[in-house]
This record gives sequence, C-alpha cells and structure tokens, in this order.
Amino acid sequence: MDTHGEQTSLATFGGGCFWCVEALFQRVPGVVKIVSGYAGGQTQNPDYTSVCSGQTGHAEVVKLSFQSETISYRKLLEIFWKTHDPTTLNRQGNDIGTQYRSIVLCHSEEQLIIANELKQTLDLASIWDQPIVTEIKMFDIFFPAEEYHQNYFQQNSQQPYCRYVIAPKLEKFRYPGNLHTN
Repeated sequence: MDTHGEQTSLATFGGGCFWCVEALFQRVPGVVKIVSGYAGGQTQNPDYTSVCSGQTGHAEVVKLSFQSETISYRKLLEIFWKTHDPTTLNRQGNDIGTQYRSIVLCHSEEQLIIANELKQTLDLASIWDQPIVTEIKMFDIFFPAEEYHQNYFQQNSQQPYCRYVIAPKLEKFRYPGNLHTN
C-alpha cells in the first residue's frame, strides 16, 4: 500500500544507466517510489564498482512501485521501450557493457506474458530498424544501489552527465504523448 491507501504493484526495468531511467519514471503519474539498483546477475551483494567490471552479470535497473489504478503495467512497458534503444545489445549511447543492457524483470506470470506480447507487437510494428533485444525474465533478487545513486538527477542536475545526457532525454519525454501502440 502507498501513503494514499491505494494498492501498489512492482515493475523492474533496465534500459541503460539507472540515473536516466529513474529520472524518466519520476515524471510518470502513478509511479510512487523508485529504487535504483542491480539485478539479473549471479553475484551476491554487488556494488557499483563490481557491476561496472562486467563480471557480476547484473544490470543497472530501477524497481518501481506503481498504482495500477492510475497507470497500467503495459503503459509502463510502453514508456520503457520508447525511451531507450531496445535494439542495441549491452549499450545505450556512450554507456557500454552488460550492466547497461535492456532488461525487463517480471514480478508475476501475468507481467511476463504482457512483456513478451508487447515486445512481439512492437517488433511486428517495425518501430525500429532492428529487432528488440530486450531480455525478459522473471524477477529474482534485487540489490539497492548505493545511496548516492538514489534520486541522482534531482540531486545532481548540474553534473555534466545529467546536463548532456539525462536533461535532453527528459526534454523529449512528454507524458502521455506519443506512447500508444496500435
């Protein structure tokens, strides 16, 4: 339950640097909490340095708590796929490595079905020149990132990465415009 007494659900996405993904979803009505962290790998208790080494198997992800009465899981997936390049393996812009891969970690069988169906729909719609390479699998374990990674853009908006990478992405992002699929 959130502070308003509404039931919340979870969603976990990785689409490059978690600072970018977090900043985007902070602007989505119905998303009530976001925690940046690491998931999808095999190392217990990873930290930023070990994840960046590429040896842990983890991706930088955000775990969202959202009000399903306000926004659907499907709509969150649409936002996720349309705000990064899901056709580039292990890379988003200048961020290169398996930790920056596109990944959806599903919290239920229903989410798994929705994610796979939407991925197929988007591929068939030929929105991108290449097929989607987003990894879709069941959520296993999540490790919150270090405190300085949480709410990063809000606290560091003048940092060069924030000004030159995140801020332009946020300027392009307009909720709810242009997020509907056929």
